[in-house]
Amino acid sequence: MEKFYSIWKNIYSCGDGDDFHYKITQGSQKFTSFLNPQTPAQLRPLTVVLHGPAGVGKTTLAKKVMLDWTQDTLPETLDSAFYLSCKELNHKGPCTFAELMSKNWPDWQEAGPEILAQAEKVLIIVDGFDELRVPSGSLIHDICGDWKKRKPVPVLLGSLLKRKMLPKATLLITTRPGALRELLLLLEQPLLLEIEGLLELDRREYFLKHFQDEDQALRAFDSMKSNPALFHMGSAPAVCWVMCTCLKLQMEKGEDPAPTCQTTTSLFLRFLCSQFTAAPGSCPSQHLVAPLKALCVLAAEGVWTQTSVFDGEDLGRLGVEESDLRPFLDKNVLQKDRDCGGCYSFIHLSVQQLLAAMFYLLESEEEEDGESHRGDIGDIQKLLSQEERLKNPTLTHVVYFLFGLLNEKRARELEVTFGCRVSMDIKQELLKSKSSGNKPFSSMMAMKEVVYCLYESQDEQLIKEAMVHVKEMSLHLKNKMDIKYSSFCLKHCENLQKISLQVEKGIFLENDTASESDTWVQRSQSDYHTLCLWTDLCSVFSSNKNLKFLDVVQSFLSHSSMRILCEQITRVTCHLQKVVIKNVSPDEAYQDFCLALTGKKTLTHLTLEGSVHSEKMLLLLCETLKHLRCNLHYLRLGSCSDMTQQWDNFSLALESIQSLKCLDLTASELLDEGVKFLCATLRHPKCFLQRLSLENCHLTEACCKELSSVLIVTQRLTHLCLAKNNLGDGGVKLLCEGLSYPECQLQTLVLCHCNITRDGCKYISKLLQRDSSLTHLDLGFNLIATGLWFLCEALKKPNCNLTYLGLCGCSITSFSCQNIASALTSNWRLETLDLGENILGMSGITMLFEALKQNNGPLKTLKLKMDESSVEIQNLLKEMKDSNPKLTIDCKDSRTSRPSYCDFLS
Repeated sequence: MEKFYSIWKNIYSCGDGDDFHYKITQGSQKFTSFLNPQTPAQLRPLTVVLHGPAGVGKTTLAKKVMLDWTQDTLPETLDSAFYLSCKELNHKGPCTFAELMSKNWPDWQEAGPEILAQAEKVLIIVDGFDELRVPSGSLIHDICGDWKKRKPVPVLLGSLLKRKMLPKATLLITTRPGALRELLLLLEQPLLLEIEGLLELDRREYFLKHFQDEDQALRAFDSMKSNPALFHMGSAPAVCWVMCTCLKLQMEKGEDPAPTCQTTTSLFLRFLCSQFTAAPGSCPSQHLVAPLKALCVLAAEGVWTQTSVFDGEDLGRLGVEESDLRPFLDKNVLQKDRDCGGCYSFIHLSVQQLLAAMFYLLESEEEEDGESHRGDIGDIQKLLSQEERLKNPTLTHVVYFLFGLLNEKRARELEVTFGCRVSMDIKQELLKSKSSGNKPFSSMMAMKEVVYCLYESQDEQLIKEAMVHVKEMSLHLKNKMDIKYSSFCLKHCENLQKISLQVEKGIFLENDTASESDTWVQRSQSDYHTLCLWTDLCSVFSSNKNLKFLDVVQSFLSHSSMRILCEQITRVTCHLQKVVIKNVSPDEAYQDFCLALTGKKTLTHLTLEGSVHSEKMLLLLCETLKHLRCNLHYLRLGSCSDMTQQWDNFSLALESIQSLKCLDLTASELLDEGVKFLCATLRHPKCFLQRLSLENCHLTEACCKELSSVLIVTQRLTHLCLAKNNLGDGGVKLLCEGLSYPECQLQTLVLCHCNITRDGCKYISKLLQRDSSLTHLDLGFNLIATGLWFLCEALKKPNCNLTYLGLCGCSITSFSCQNIASALTSNWRLETLDLGENILGMSGITMLFEALKQNNGPLKTLKLKMDESSVEIQNLLKEMKDSNPKLTIDCKDSRTSRPSYCDFLS
């Protein structure tokens, strides 16, 4: 344990080891206080996993637990602690479990039986599970319970984790998040503890200790805090040391630390270069070129193989000598590993990722035989591959650093410091179009990753070139970083037409209470900074003349953030045409949007969906509709609950706005009573509505007489959706009466999920045979199989004008296919027939195909549910395509591919 105690004291701590380690562990030790031999076994978790990003103190805390475990001995008991470093296990050959444990306890062979008998008093630490280099699945292969049997190390470790070895011992495992999922597959009921590292106050104190000059310390701390990404990384003690070391050297020269903290790349590159800064007036030292290249090869190989500890064998395989690395060992950029003799590791994973990114910029200067030393390192296209980055998340951060190094100022800093030449050819490779064979990076990454890459570059021209073809952006804002980075990129997306925003809860102060670790004042200061970033982002709505569409969904805003957004929308330079507000809180947000959009002549489409039940909001909306400059064509009020009570005002608004052509009240509590008010409005000569959706408005047969009379009186209404209302056959009969009048001009009628049966089909059949104006009819998801014959008879008549018939999910079987086939051979107008989600069987499908071969009629699209993988079906499809090439047969699942029932409104 002396070795562990010395390591415990010897980590970057500004000379105060015990206090520093206390800071690391104080926030986490309260969760691990039960990990000691005095705690009864039944109250102590047998398996504990400490997980967190690199460098936050997982190993430190684990060793502290180990130290406490062994020092807190009890009389006549055996309190043993064993430390297994996965870094070391990578270099160990087959052995027995006893030999594996004997490094910590040389007398294990003799003491083994005693240890096994008191296993509940044994603590085993498995440190750095993510560092383990073993083939996939090897940890669960050949599980062994014999501690004297020789096995490969992965088998022994898997047996320990699966509780075949020392099942009553306490296991404490550390890992980074990337390997957590794989680890959990091996464990039973583990207790997961996330290690956060240094808290904000700890980081501040660290800066004060390192700088000694309080003004300088706080200035540097504020610069670091202004970059959310750097501030988050500062929870790792090693990163705090890097930041302090770098910024202190810079400030001693009288330089401003703020530009250095602008991006992660600028900070870590400045740290690296500051360790090798040449004297003023002197030329860069050429002796650093070869060591830098060797280090970059090592870093890149490690990133691709997910390794951060390297031994002599790794160096030899890559053609790297220890002497090549000496300059970086001397400067602490690379360190000899404390736990694993003869091994090396970087000061922090971020430094390794930066050097791995440099590998791609320096690669063009490699010798011709350099390829032999590349090992497992992938090329640029592989680095950008989403598949590769999902398997190895570390690669994403390498991509960020790569873009950061594309900045000409930083590339120049690298060249001046190390005397090497940085190639910028890679920039064009990243911007290559699809037609050249390689996809541009923006098409290979999620939008959030694209935004992060471009922000890291700080290259306005690169952003413009990369985003020139981007017309839509979907931004899921989870923290300050997302807001800041998105804001920077949006300013340079000149052709952007649509922005979709989703804002997570907790970003803005008014939607989150002060946490235990933060005071209200600190939270207020933080919120002020967030609002400044938000203001910058929202400015794009008034500065980008091409931006036409704003979609805000599932968002948690605050009163302050809402005012900022609305202030930008109200500006004359904002040219938004479509605005969608869906499930946004607080509820008052809907009122704010209505006020902001009042008198906005460019606005043609508005959707307000979610908590649209405020009386005040509806009043404001009515004022918006009545405004002389209102030019709204489409209005959707989803899930509105107060419509009936406010109908007088709403009716007046509808009568005063002649531009409004589409009204969508889907999922509103309109009820039959509300339809009466609506119908009165529709009859008014100043109401110009053409398309109306009352989907899922809790309607019944009782309202159908009113609707029927409206269809006769108003000749403007051409599209009507009544889906998901219990109208029944009686309601259909009443509707058909109105539809049968020659004055009725309705073209599209949607009656999906309306509880229609055989009798309803009779009424519809009679209507279709009377030269009705209907061209589109959707009867999906009604049990009308027994009434299908009546519909087919109507299709055969020359007076039937239907071009679209939807029968999706109507329980139609092969028995009805003869009727459909007969109708298809006689009909000369139907262009689309939807039979999806019906089980027609092979015989039914064959029957339909035979009919379509005989009659090369107007049908262009046929939707069916069938197994495309069937050889028989494939042959039928091929025959059909050969005989009728203009016909498209759509076999997609209608539940996922089907548009909204009232998609005609948009």
